[in-house]
Amino acid sequence: MAESGAVLAADIGGTKIAAGVVEPGGRLVTWTQVPTPRDGDAEQLWRALESVLDQVLNVAKISDLADLAGLGCGCGGPIEWPAGLVSPLNIPGWRAFPLRDRLADRYPGIPVRVHNDAICMAAGEHWRGAGRGWRNVLGMVVSTGVGGGLILDNRLIVGASGNAGHIGHVVVDPEDGPVCVCGGRGCLEAIASGLTLAAWAQAEGWRPGQPGMTAKDLAGDAAQGHPVGRAAMRRAGRALGIAIASATNLCDLQVVSVGGGLSQAGALLFDPLQEALAAHARLDFAREVRVVPAALGQSAGLVGAAALVLAGERYWTGD
Repeated sequence: MAESGAVLAADIGGTKIAAGVVEPGGRLVTWTQVPTPRDGDAEQLWRALESVLDQVLNVAKISDLADLAGLGCGCGGPIEWPAGLVSPLNIPGWRAFPLRDRLADRYPGIPVRVHNDAICMAAGEHWRGAGRGWRNVLGMVVSTGVGGGLILDNRLIVGASGNAGHIGHVVVDPEDGPVCVCGGRGCLEAIASGLTLAAWAQAEGWRPGQPGMTAKDLAGDAAQGHPVGRAAMRRAGRALGIAIASATNLCDLQVVSVGGGLSQAGALLFDPLQEALAAHARLDFAREVRVVPAALGQSAGLVGAAALVLAGERYWTGD
């Protein structure tokens, strides 16, 4: 193993599969992405991942795996950790898919570490992003789904099964909230994820009968003043603020870094988020929390996946 080498990194979510090569200092040398095959079976999904990984190795001119320090991968959850069996709620083609073993077989001779994609995002933001220099950080991904990862006292918290920090399934509306893909009711993900938000807006009269509409389309229309679009952003922001208040009161957080596609809606999302946070985080210590957009943007997951290898003393305890 090349201890000082770069890391091959992957970030697998319900919207996209991304891969990159990350230098030891955390700089993303090259990266690419493809849409996640929504109706793909297990092997189609695997081939899409394999293709982008091989592509970035070729671009980075890495032909010998011995030149790599390892491979880090983030994938939507839940996940059986550290074995790396993945069953992403938003990727139905993978159920108990042996992702870590398949990666180790395909890229032999180097460490392979697989974690939840939102946990990787949190690690990336703590290592090289908005949480750098802070000891207690929540990283959140608000995209196709809603996930999170916890850094407490400067170390990643994995929990009993490796799924700690899964804020998407904190309940924010138990009585009137919609049914979540997990089977519960009123989860944050059922209200604030890109998929559920676009569906809610269409049911309220936004672009009715137009298939394939996304939260990005919705945010664009909201920015142009569409009333349903603006209402959708307020609804999502409020739910996020309530969940973050609960997490802050529980964990005594200093920074919450919010990434993922929906976070790019800016003030349309963050203003109602801050209002709800202020209303529900009333204790003096909780009022001090800072909620900020992810400093690493869409590369946070790849940088965090690399951190599983390059800064494993803080972010990996699975070996």
